[in-house]
Amino acid sequence: MILKAARTPRAASDGRSVTFHDIVVAVDGSADAELALTHAIDLAGHGRSRLTLFTAIAQPPPLAYWGLAAPGLLTFFELAEAEADKIARRARDRVSEHVCVTLVVTSRRVRAALVQQIADGQHDLVVMGGRDRSGISRYVLGHSAVPVLIVHGESFRHH
Repeated sequence: MILKAARTPRAASDGRSVTFHDIVVAVDGSADAELALTHAIDLAGHGRSRLTLFTAIAQPPPLAYWGLAAPGLLTFFELAEAEADKIARRARDRVSEHVCVTLVVTSRRVRAALVQQIADGQHDLVVMGGRDRSGISRYVLGHSAVPVLIVHGESFRHH
């Protein structure tokens, strides 16, 4: 796991532990994201934190616009939206009823949308899976103003 501390989290009232009050976790259905969600649920449950589940609707690669006619693109977007909603609902169903949960499903590009969510949502911790140190997790590490906890699964340990 990687934790980037951009600012010092608030100490709990007992002075011994760190408590985060508003956690955002990126979920995409991958094994690493599922593991990150497990950690975020644990942190939220022990710290009585709010939990925001963030997912993005998959975007087709730019070349897809050349090859797909309008009906094909519409079908792609409908399927991608349904999949993102399913991922978000499945993640929500894993969270205890004692934790306040917000679902955010965006159609914007995931990197910019997640960084914007972190800022607009006034979150004090980001939790996300990371298959490697490139891509979205690296981008968020470089652009987040709050601590980022990146959880790696078994596949990362074998690289």
